[in-house]
Amino acid sequence: MQIEEGAILQGKITGIAPFGAFVELEGGKTGLVHISEVSSEYVDDISKHLTQGQGVKVKVISIDEKGKISLSIKRATEQMGEKKKKAPKAKVSGALKGAPEVFEFAAKRSMEDLSFEDKLLRFKQDSDEKIQDLKRNTENKRNGGYKRNY
Repeated sequence: MQIEEGAILQGKITGIAPFGAFVELEGGKTGLVHISEVSSEYVDDISKHLTQGQGVKVKVISIDEKGKISLSIKRATEQMGEKKKKAPKAKVSGALKGAPEVFEFAAKRSMEDLSFEDKLLRFKQDSDEKIQDLKRNTENKRNGGYKRNY
């Protein structure tokens, strides 16, 4: 069986290390799933997410010249369309009932719609404001924190 980049394959976990898990693929070849490619969530301890002998679907990320195969469980589940379950919504106190659940900043949302020149202008304005703030803060500290009145 030929293994190619981008292919989604079935495998079995043969070993777990602190940095990742070794997966035996169909055809007897072995690849590595790095700890960062196990889940879309932060993985502190890989043994909490995977066990030896577990069957998994993996996506082939790369194959180097030496034949080392890099795999990803995270990318395979994303491509297969398996969406993780949403966390239950927290109850909102009376003061926040009218507030939206997800905040989107207008600057981030509208940046996609802007032309390059507009983006450049906005960047220039933001950087000028930051420089002015920096100057104000450093000028006050140069005098020892107080002004002399003559």
